[in-house]
Amino acid sequence: MTSQHYFDFFIKTRQQTEQICHPLKTEDYVVQPVVDVSPPKWHLGHTTWFFEEFVLKQHLDNYQLFHEDFAFVFNSYYESVGDKVMRTNRGNLSRPSVDKVYDYRQYVNEHMEKLLHSPIDDELWKVIEIGIHHEKQHQELLLTDIKYILGHNPLFPIYDKTFKELQVETQSQDWIDIKEGLYEIGHNDDSFCYDNELGRHKVYLEDFKISNRLVTNAEYLEFMQDGGYNQVLLWHAEAWDWLQQNDIKSPKYWHYIDGQWMRFSLSGLNPLNLDEPLSHISYYEAFAFAQWKGMRLPTEFEWEVAQAHFDWGQAWEWTESAYLPYPRYQKAEGALGEYNGKFMVNQKVLRGQSLATSPEHSRPSYRNFFHPQLRWQFNAVRLVKS
Repeated sequence: MTSQHYFDFFIKTRQQTEQICHPLKTEDYVVQPVVDVSPPKWHLGHTTWFFEEFVLKQHLDNYQLFHEDFAFVFNSYYESVGDKVMRTNRGNLSRPSVDKVYDYRQYVNEHMEKLLHSPIDDELWKVIEIGIHHEKQHQELLLTDIKYILGHNPLFPIYDKTFKELQVETQSQDWIDIKEGLYEIGHNDDSFCYDNELGRHKVYLEDFKISNRLVTNAEYLEFMQDGGYNQVLLWHAEAWDWLQQNDIKSPKYWHYIDGQWMRFSLSGLNPLNLDEPLSHISYYEAFAFAQWKGMRLPTEFEWEVAQAHFDWGQAWEWTESAYLPYPRYQKAEGALGEYNGKFMVNQKVLRGQSLATSPEHSRPSYRNFFHPQLRWQFNAVRLVKS
């Protein structure tokens, strides 16, 4: 790519982040209801700090930090880079102001433009490319965090009344046959990917059938009406404890009001559409539902082999696979080696993408990962029959 192409990709991504924040009021930018949700202002600053820390400080001559304390405020989990604000305290930062954070973004953009219009070698471009895709990841987190912030406000404020979330899948239920055999898994071309997708390797799969569509709200409501949340034999032991401790009785954002199920979306609180795909459920709930149906979730390898046969992209799909390194996995040297590898424990893999996934940021080999109890992402279910 030319220098102009590099810059265009960078600046378009930066603009997309700010477009996501456009409907917000100033007061929305600093809210942190729970540890897993970061304030929008923090996302804006953190994605900017990434370019300052890993690109500009090291590669632009005479670069001056925008503010000496911003690394402490906007570092996330890079232990090898330095001290940082505790994750739980991000919502306590009334300062720097929202305006100051936008000034920071502009300052870094201007210096990145200068760098990107100078000669760029392949190694530096790889770091910048990771930074761009890192920001795309945060765009999805930003949107789902905004939904959590507004969805836990008792007034159920609307983000954007025209925002379209999940769409009804029109195809009738069908089962795709995948024959037993040896299949190759992992990223397989020269396009961008994360290190956790590398180490392409072969896996042997038994025969299985996978649904051509996602589980719907209507199907999950049947599970609830049959007492699924009370049937202990459907649940893992720690899942059952999680249900009791948190009084979980329905998917996140479902509300039973005046005898009717309602669902909060980014366009507001509306009657539950039974035909839409189910979303915002934990792995625990996905597993229990599959048990109730007499079926199971796909492994991430089954999903990757089968994905060419069905549409995907509305919501991340829980798999039965633990998040582990592929054969010959090599994490990057230095701080960027903290990006994926250190999270390969006690998490489940999700595959696909969601309605919140940013443009040019999805592929069949993409491996998302979350702890099994988390529900604030657009998480869905696709069933498998052995």
